Parts: sequence; structure tokens; C-alpha cells
Amino acid sequence: MKLMRRIMLLVLVLGSLSGALAQSPEKLDLATIALIRDEGMNRSQVMDHVSWLSDVYGPRLTGGPTIVQASDWAIRKFNEWGLVDAHRETFPFGKGWSVVRFSAHMIEPQIQPLIGFPASWSAGTKGTVVAPVVSVAIESDADFDKYRGKLKGAIVLTQPERPVALLEGVIVHRMGPADLAEAEKTPAQQPGGRGATPARTPAQTALATRVAQFYKDEGVVATFNRGADNVFSSIGSDLSKRQQRTDGGTIFPMGSGSRGADAGTGVPTVTLAVEHYNRMMRVLAKNIPVKVELTLETKFYDETTPGGFNTIAEFPGTDPALKDEVVMIGAHLDSLPAATGATDNAAGSAAVMEAMRILHTIGAKPRRTIRVALWGGEEQGLLGSKAYVKEHFADPASMVPTPQHARVTAYFNSDNGSGRVRGIWAQGNLAAGDVFREWMKPLADLGVVAVGPRAVGSTDHVSFEAVGIPGFQFMVDRLEYNSRTHHSNMDVYERVQPDDLVQQATVIAVFAYDAAMRDEKLPRKPLPVKPAPTGGQ
Repeated sequence: MKLMRRIMLLVLVLGSLSGALAQSPEKLDLATIALIRDEGMNRSQVMDHVSWLSDVYGPRLTGGPTIVQASDWAIRKFNEWGLVDAHRETFPFGKGWSVVRFSAHMIEPQIQPLIGFPASWSAGTKGTVVAPVVSVAIESDADFDKYRGKLKGAIVLTQPERPVALLEGVIVHRMGPADLAEAEKTPAQQPGGRGATPARTPAQTALATRVAQFYKDEGVVATFNRGADNVFSSIGSDLSKRQQRTDGGTIFPMGSGSRGADAGTGVPTVTLAVEHYNRMMRVLAKNIPVKVELTLETKFYDETTPGGFNTIAEFPGTDPALKDEVVMIGAHLDSLPAATGATDNAAGSAAVMEAMRILHTIGAKPRRTIRVALWGGEEQGLLGSKAYVKEHFADPASMVPTPQHARVTAYFNSDNGSGRVRGIWAQGNLAAGDVFREWMKPLADLGVVAVGPRAVGSTDHVSFEAVGIPGFQFMVDRLEYNSRTHHSNMDVYERVQPDDLVQQATVIAVFAYDAAMRDEKLPRKPLPVKPAPTGGQ
């Protein structure tokens, strides 16, 4: 009876898909798409993948031990699923780092445990320290003398008090009809990615470097901050809306120490929950002393194999004429250390892994090879995907493609949380967008309906786009990604929404399969022009 119900379900799905695609210029394998949907939506293992990657192996900071453990687990799964050539490829990264122990308490004028987390690659304290807290404001060279000789043995609050807004804005965001309509608007180059902190000017960077050295020279015990000022961030499609970050004990750690030879030599740095930080600022403003007890033990790892690495595996193609061509899907495996990295990006890694499992389980026979990549070093500037693209396809500085460059059909990326796929960003590749509209017709009932023409950034598909390989990011419901989980201490398993991620993995499997079966590779934009030389003779 169970088999009969499954067969009846497939017949019903095939019937609906055939009607939707009767006039389609794309030749889609509806029978296999129905099998992908059945396996992906009804027998998904994606949340178990998320639990392994976040609960067991999180956080997965590049250069540290847990990302190696996560990669080992992924390679075991790839081999179990019948993928081939599962392996790691290394790239230069610097020293790794992890937190061994952290606690902070205000002990005067009253006792309060402090919510916080160290900055990545922060030095540790010399055991448990008890220190007075002072507020410092250095905004120009003239300010240094105000504090010279006055900070030894102190913990420094480095930012002013920040107002905390009532939670009245958009916290959980699902894309409605208006959002989807706006996403499909031109211009193609309109920004549509996640919000970003404005870059420092060179003068600001230089001042920050001098301030950090000043604190070290003055014998400061530690510095506390309360995170960045930008408490709202764009939510992707409708840029007229702003998604409000949730304070309330959620922290977004700020800052990062050196990964080089001088790693661990700076002043220990901690981001506190803004409410706890503000309390100390207000008490100090009343000329009442504040003391904090702080324990911060961190560990550094020399850059040895594997150091920085990407994890790669393949589902071999079956068409003698096309099997050497490649469709790539990927997500970054690494995370930041304040939580377990569940939505950023165990969710994306689990989704692309699940897509490969689905294809193996249903016995798919793609014409082209489908290659999965789990990137390292994304959080430090797309380091893993940049290194992979440079090694295999082209150096964007010279723009001389390798023979492999022409054999890549496309790269599809998953990184913006665990939301339901609502479409795809076309990166200005309007011809590819027309193809995607046809691919989406069998997925319309799952809510996959929009092709956004604009180019979005901030994640690993950009590395492929930089050398002229079609690279695409899926358009997903942001849910709490921007407001609560992205780079925060609340990026944990419970924030991943199972039904949405099940759909996401299924859609990725369909896109990978469609790209692998197409007679022609996806349309490409013109090859980027080699950058003009600057300076020198």
C-alpha cells in the first residue's frame, strides 16, 4: 500500500507539471523532478545534517579543530552517498583560534553576570582578573593625552552609550507579493544583498590602529564594546524596508585580532550585550566606580595541514559528450564563534549536502558532473572560494582562463539563512534569468516564482562571477536572519525552520539537475576585462 501511495503521488505531480510545461522551450526531465520532489519533501534528512554541523561540530571557525571535524563528517557522508573524489583542498589562512573559557561579571556597585562574547582571535587574560572599568573616547590625535598614564590595569569601554529601540520594526520577514514584484524590478545592478556595515575610511582605520596600540602600551587589561551602530539592515528584496536587529541579550560580536605571527599579542576584546554595556556607562556617568571580574582563556593554532581548506565531492556525469562539464553547488562550511553557526551557514551547507543525497537516493543520472563545495574562510572575505576559483578557473587579476573555465556550466550558492527559496538573483545575466523562469514552473506550487535581475554580493558566488563563470545566489525568505541570527550569539539550531529548509534543499537539487541535463551550458555574460595596472612604471 505504501508503494502504491507513492506511485499515485508521483502520477499526480507529473500530471500537474506536464500541464505547466506544455509550452516550455526548456526540455525538463519531469519524471526525475517528481522523484526529487518526493524524496526531498517527504524523506528529508536536512535537519539531521544541520544538527551534526551545528550541535556537534559548531562553531566551525576556519583554522580551528571543529571545522576539520565537520569536514571529516561531511566526507564520510559523501562517501556513504556514493559521491566520488571527496577530499579537501587547502589555501593559506594564518593561525586558527578558539575560546577555551569565558565569563564576565560586574561586581561593583552591584553583582550582575554579563552577557558577552570575545572578539575572534582575541588574546586571553592572565587568568581571572578584577579590574576597574573606565569609559574612553578617543576620536582624534588630540585625545590621546587625556588618558595617558591613567589606564593601566583598567577595562576600557570603547564606545558611547547607544539607545535601544523598542522592537517595532520588521523582525521576521517572509517575502509577500509586493516583495517578489519589487525583486523582479530593474536595474540589474541595484543592490539586493544583506545589509553591510559601512567601511572605515583610511583615516579611521589608521586611528583605530593607533588606539589599539595605545591601549596595549598603557597596560589596559581588556576592552569592552557593545557592537556596531547599524542596528537595522536591508532584507534583500524590498530595500524600502529595514529589518530591525533584536537587542534583548542578543549580541553581534565586533572586531577580530590578527591571524598572523603577532596573533594573541593584542589587548583582549569582548562585545557585551548593549543593555549591560549601557548600564555600566550610566553608572560611571554618576561618578560611581564600576568593577568587573573577567576570565578569558583562548587558544591559537599554528597554520599546519589542513589550515584553511575547502571540502569537495562529485556526482559523476553519465553523458560521454558532457560528463567532463561541471555544475557546481556550494555553501560556506565555516562560521563565526559566538554560537554554533546554524543559520550561517550550517543551513546552507546542509541544504547542498541534502541536494546531493537526494540525487543519489533517487538514482539520478545527470549528463554533466555535479560538484559540491563546502567553503572555508568565507567569514574572513570569501577566502576559500576565491582560492578555489584562482586555482582551477582563472586569476581575476590576470583574467587568463584555464581549460577548466569553459567546462563550468554554473555555480549555485546557498547562504542567507534557512528560509524558503522564493527564486534566484540573476546577477544581471538576463538570458540565464529567462532559463530559470522555465525551471521554476514545476516548482511554483512550492513558492519558487521570482527571478531578480540585480546582482547581489557578500557571499561565495561572487568569486565565480569575478572570473566570468555564471554564479548565482538563491533568493530566500530572511526570517530572523538579519534581525537575530546573522553573526550573533543566537545563531543556533532552534532558529532554523525545518519546513523551509526542506524546501530549500529540494529546490537546489532540482536546479542542479536541470543545469546538468540541459543541452547547452547556461548563457554567460562577457568575460570580465583584465584590471588596468595601477602605479609603477
